[in-house]
Amino acid sequence: MKIAIHTDALARFGCALSDPTRAEILLLLRENPGYPSDLAERIGVSRQILSNHLACLRGCGLVVSEPEGRRSRYELADTRIAKAIDDLIGLVLTVDPACCPAADTEDCC
Repeated sequence: MKIAIHTDALARFGCALSDPTRAEILLLLRENPGYPSDLAERIGVSRQILSNHLACLRGCGLVVSEPEGRRSRYELADTRIAKAIDDLIGLVLTVDPACCPAADTEDCC
């Protein structure tokens, strides 16, 4: 039973990280909470595309939205998510420093 729960948890996190746009959103939110319009501009995607990715990240339980008047501010659902992302990046780069060079990201996985 515990293995199934752990498998589901890892699959949700993996789903969130499997898309470069969602990964970039998580990296930005790791630094500071953000508003969808600002995040879309920083990443270079439309607000609709960003909204779809935020919905996925909310569904995975990784981000939450906090209403602020007519706007919503997004942040990581738990501060440990930022630590987990940092640890995962550090681990991947330690195990394989040549992994995913910037010019070859599509062949990474």
